[in-house]
Amino acid sequence: MPREPRDSHSPRLATRLVKGGTSTPVDGGRAVNPSVVRASTVLFDTMADMNDARRRRGTERLFTYGARGNPTAFALEDVVAELEGGYRTRLFPTGLAAIAMVFLAYLRPGDHALISDCVYQPLRHFVSTFLEPWGVSVTYFRADGSDAASRMTPDTRLVYAECPGSLVYEMCDLPALAEIAHRHEALLVADNTWGSGLQYRPLTLGADVSIMAATKYLGGHSDVMMGTVTTTEAAWQRLATMSDAQGAAVSPDDAYLVLRGTRTLKARLTMHERHALEIAHWLTAHRTVARVFCPALPDHPGHALWQRDCTGTNGLVSFELANASNEAAERFVDGLSLFGIGASWGGFESLATVVNVAKTRTREDWHDAGPIVRLHVGLEDPRDLIADLSNGLDALEA
Repeated sequence: MPREPRDSHSPRLATRLVKGGTSTPVDGGRAVNPSVVRASTVLFDTMADMNDARRRRGTERLFTYGARGNPTAFALEDVVAELEGGYRTRLFPTGLAAIAMVFLAYLRPGDHALISDCVYQPLRHFVSTFLEPWGVSVTYFRADGSDAASRMTPDTRLVYAECPGSLVYEMCDLPALAEIAHRHEALLVADNTWGSGLQYRPLTLGADVSIMAATKYLGGHSDVMMGTVTTTEAAWQRLATMSDAQGAAVSPDDAYLVLRGTRTLKARLTMHERHALEIAHWLTAHRTVARVFCPALPDHPGHALWQRDCTGTNGLVSFELANASNEAAERFVDGLSLFGIGASWGGFESLATVVNVAKTRTREDWHDAGPIVRLHVGLEDPRDLIADLSNGLDALEA
């Protein structure tokens, strides 16, 4: 796996996560964490000061009005930009809101977008209910990116990839996609929610824009929703301008919760990875399991790309049941005692759900696959989780 790039005088990323985005020094001591600044109105000493701030706020980050951000959110923006290795970051109320803003910022009616077949399902809903009726044409390409070049058109302005993909974690060659996009003067956008900036850094692999649902691992406690968008310097202004025009902002309380979550991100992900790999290896040997999906496993189709581009994995593991109906798979999930049933992931708790991959893919046919269960492996003792899964699989077989 690649080493983290750094110069000899720069602290490593895990250290910068703990130290970055802290309080502005004032007379006397200072708090470990930044203040929660709740504000709509912002006061200035003179009209000249206010007019000067308004002239500059289109290109500079200034505290001028609550809808344009606040100091607590600015602290989180700095940490996320550091995490992603980007120029600047904007925050949005949800991950989907962040995704939607990217398409609004960089596309116009008549443009064409290429989107990976393995994307987060609500993005497909956004495409069909807004983007295509708005006049943007969309083509989906294979999750591994193998047909992306052949689907580019003269009107393609944006290539959107999710890597690893939702549900079964397909890997794509992101540097190759970047070369294809940039050769056609298009932007490459990556959904980096899986990678969280620690295991995967799209901007260092050639992407122009990286999106994360901070709802997941950055928050880490299943109690806050947020999306982040980080860009290169060249791609920044269009995102910033559209975000200001839309009044996109997050509450300082939510920013504080996510900022607090980033402090333990490295420690939590280390545990998620260790527990998930233990369970993944156990599942591969179980007689009721046909396939296990995790890019860190040697037999995963994208394992070589994972080794080249990633520095670890997380708590997500999916597996296909052999000789079982979808109804039986749902009974299996219903019978688990330590796994909650929920659609999200990234918190400290373990979750399980049955997913329909065939419904979310148009470039590959998954209809012949058996039922697929997605696990998010949390911070519980993996021996207890394995015992719970074992009881459920034994009951399913019986």
